Amino acid sequence: MIPALLLAFVPSALGISIYGQCGGQNWSGSGSCDAGLSCASVNPYYYQCVSGTAGATTTSTRPATTSARPTTTTTSGAGTTLVTSRTATGTSPTTSAAGSTDVAGNIFAGRQIYANPYYASEIAAAIPSLPSSLQAKASAVAKIGTFVWLDTAAKVPTMDTYLGNIEKLNAAGSGPETIGAFVVYDLPNRDCAALASNGELTVANDGLTKYKAYIDSIAAIVKKHSSTKIALVIEPDSLGNLVTNANVAKCQEAHDDYISGVEYAIKTLNFDNVAMYLDGGHGGWLGWPANIGPAADLFASIYTAAGKPKAVRGIATDVSNYNAYQLATAPSYTQSNPNFDEQRYVNALAPLLTAQGFPAHFIIDQGRSGVQPTSQLQQGDWCNVINTGFGIRPTTNTGDPLVDAIVWVKPGGESDGTSDSTSPRYDAHCGYADALKPAPEAGTWFQAYFEQLLKNANPAL
Repeated sequence: MIPALLLAFVPSALGISIYGQCGGQNWSGSGSCDAGLSCASVNPYYYQCVSGTAGATTTSTRPATTSARPTTTTTSGAGTTLVTSRTATGTSPTTSAAGSTDVAGNIFAGRQIYANPYYASEIAAAIPSLPSSLQAKASAVAKIGTFVWLDTAAKVPTMDTYLGNIEKLNAAGSGPETIGAFVVYDLPNRDCAALASNGELTVANDGLTKYKAYIDSIAAIVKKHSSTKIALVIEPDSLGNLVTNANVAKCQEAHDDYISGVEYAIKTLNFDNVAMYLDGGHGGWLGWPANIGPAADLFASIYTAAGKPKAVRGIATDVSNYNAYQLATAPSYTQSNPNFDEQRYVNALAPLLTAQGFPAHFIIDQGRSGVQPTSQLQQGDWCNVINTGFGIRPTTNTGDPLVDAIVWVKPGGESDGTSDSTSPRYDAHCGYADALKPAPEAGTWFQAYFEQLLKNANPAL
């Protein structure tokens, strides 16, 4: 059942079409959705018309570079993605060969990622509006495991539901072991260098205390489900902003709370069934020579200050971004950056981490990296970039012992940010020439973008 606080139902009437805005702070338009649709609260700024009782969206809100779910029960293995060898078609993958990656402690090896039902429900609602040639492709995407974003405290209880579903799948023994995959994302002054994904907590309003309560609630659920393996990405873009955006007032204010919050998170979530990956930005951001050393120093210092929690496995890169895993030559928009793809970046970062005792293992988001080179004008352009496609499917066959897995952290089809310049959360990046427009608020469903990802998927769906 969908938590009541996430939904605000408005009587259906002829009015706003599916995925259109129907409410939110400072909204002056109509609140009436077309017949058969309901008005769902995404965040205080944005309500969106969705089909039937599809429920509130589960925003993968994009931090300046980037979803909890209603409680749908899945009892079959169809809603999971095996993390195995790379496949270019829809045929069944094969388990990665022994020795293809460092499987000691690799939570993904030989296991499958749970495909959360909410993303599947978003896709199901989108399919009737897609061209017939894309509908089967969309159905295939719904079965691919993506991370669940816990971007508000109200969404944390869905973690309990999903882990319960996973326990049922594993008890049935119908396939490889299924793991949960979640993004911890609710620091005070979140998205401190941009506007598109501003969160619910602020430093000024005792946000750190509230953040610790948020982490404690996650920890209680993890402890309850101690037999289920869980991968966590910790706070996308937070530490990266401390490396490169120290001149931004909101980041200056957030500095101490970001460090204290991440330290608290990795100490508190240090369970035997958990593998944590601190967010490490991407090669086009922290991979620059001036940034990579300070980034490694910051990651290592927080890890050490937290007591070197054994559940910290490594670093997640390219979260919600578009960089290639491997490129033969540098695209023009990467300028002189030597770490212009993610494999180069993690191989440059690893020795800097290892030298300070930080575990140098990586997961890399390739959910929207199917088209290379991209259509970005600058490698730092992050908002709803045009001409992108779904990328390499989740796999542990990475060809690099440093890389535990290719994953899909960002649910493709959820917006990075609005292109409406009058919105309180408008960020200029979402109005750039290389951003698809018109775009809804961060985390809400973006039908045109989903269609673009399907059309341009590489490998093809």
